[in-house]
Amino acid sequence: MTDKLQSIPIKEKTLYSWFQQHAQKLIALIFWVILVSIYQWYAKTNHLSTLQVMQQMLAFLSTGFWGPIIYIILYAIRPLILFPSTVLTLAGGFVFGPFLGVLYTIIASNISSTIAYFVGHFFGEGMLKDDGSDNLIQRYARRMRENSFETVMIMRFIFLPYDAVSYLAGFLRIKYWPFILATALGSVPGTMAFIGFGSSIESFDGALPKLNPVTLGFSIAIFIVSIVLSRIFKKREGISK
Repeated sequence: MTDKLQSIPIKEKTLYSWFQQHAQKLIALIFWVILVSIYQWYAKTNHLSTLQVMQQMLAFLSTGFWGPIIYIILYAIRPLILFPSTVLTLAGGFVFGPFLGVLYTIIASNISSTIAYFVGHFFGEGMLKDDGSDNLIQRYARRMRENSFETVMIMRFIFLPYDAVSYLAGFLRIKYWPFILATALGSVPGTMAFIGFGSSIESFDGALPKLNPVTLGFSIAIFIVSIVLSRIFKKREGISK
């Protein structure tokens, strides 16, 4: 066996070594691509838009006892098929109402954030190590690692793409507990805003929805509060530096 390895050219040895080192990541990536492809195939084969997929989900979520469990499971695995969190959050508000909708979504979103974080953590292993350089990427990565809680909190307040933040945090090897705590707290205003908007929908049949103005107004107010909080945190972070 040793003689065979010694007879392999250097370039092939390097390639072989790279495949050995990254085999698990490649397998995981292939599985992920297959999972996303299955979802896209299902939607395309049945000529379903994201909105129509959500309409089908609403039927499942309205099934009494199993509705909340199905909702939490779907929300938890949602990052793996790249299904928009906003769409499912609105569905939660529409089906479960403002109070239960917020409760179920906070539980589900923290589970989904954890899954996305560890996926990013897995694929980020050995990448973007702090080598002391001062380029833009390293400076930003260093800032996120040193001010994990504040940075993630601001990202949640200003409604940056939910899964992208989770993947990035894991990829940059940010500590889990500051990340999940900032996510749990920082996502509350956004969750309340989108759940409020979803619960303001009084009827939904594929046409323009009929909205409850009081609940919709509450949703918009929470959205504004979230933006204000993000500015406060930005100023605090600037002062602390």
